[in-house]
Amino acid sequence: MRFLYVMDPMERVLPDKDTTFAFQRAAQRRGHVALHCDARDLFIRDSLVGARCRGLGLLEGAPHFAFEAPTDILLRDVDAVFIRKDPPFNPGYLHATLMLEHARDQTFIFNDPKGLRTANEKLYTLQFSQHMPRTIVSSHKDQILDFVSASGGAAVIKPLDGAGGSGVLKLSTGDKNARAIIDIITAEGAQQAMVQEYLPAVVKGDKRILLLDGEIIGAINRVARADDLRSNIHVGGSVEPCDVTEKEREMVRSMAPRLRADGLMFVGLDMIDGRLTEINVTSPTGIQELSQHVGRDVADDVISWVERHCIKTATQPRS
Repeated sequence: MRFLYVMDPMERVLPDKDTTFAFQRAAQRRGHVALHCDARDLFIRDSLVGARCRGLGLLEGAPHFAFEAPTDILLRDVDAVFIRKDPPFNPGYLHATLMLEHARDQTFIFNDPKGLRTANEKLYTLQFSQHMPRTIVSSHKDQILDFVSASGGAAVIKPLDGAGGSGVLKLSTGDKNARAIIDIITAEGAQQAMVQEYLPAVVKGDKRILLLDGEIIGAINRVARADDLRSNIHVGGSVEPCDVTEKEREMVRSMAPRLRADGLMFVGLDMIDGRLTEINVTSPTGIQELSQHVGRDVADDVISWVERHCIKTATQPRS
């Protein structure tokens, strides 16, 4: 099969951590062809979506990849498109999802571009607010400060379009930096931010539960450094093996129908003390760490699932 990965430059990929690299490695091992492009390489000609891409081969050691010469392809001629570009969800990302949507009935797209557009990774979580800690979304300083006070004097503020722990800060009643922090994250009231009550159990870890088609494929527990609030792997959080509780499994079962309906097949749920804090859909990570803990390559399960859905898509009538 031919798989196109719409993603960031391969030079930025960390071979021992990156989930997209794990997908590519598993697919290459299974004999599939990899093609690489950035979102800016997408084009539409005569109403058909295409991409200027390069054939990609993974190598042992450094460099960890090799490219072939650029070529223009139509997406209808590939078996699957993996949208794996990292946030932020900026105008370029938005335009890419709008363009890719025109190819939905011509190839299998993972995750669905309309679903990615719908599911802001902070605001989409509010679809399942019954599982979340107390939360407010606001650009108004007085509302945010009142919320912090009503939440026991401590909360966490985060930008709506951030990723990898960027811009995640703790707010405390009485902290003379609190107002300045709110001004920075809200661009002095010009942008909304999400603020959630501080969960003390975060010191024990922030659990990432990975889902494939609404089913749990595993979980890892990310623990922050002693000198940092954030547990993201990207900023130095360590990773521990963990189990998924029955309460968390019940939460996933209640969320799965909506995730499937929105075409969000590969998803990372962030949980602290059994409370849902974020839903990662653009380029969820954690596969390589999970694979190390369970002693097998979990990415192989994902590629096997994609293979089956490529075949299913190929048998459907195309316009």
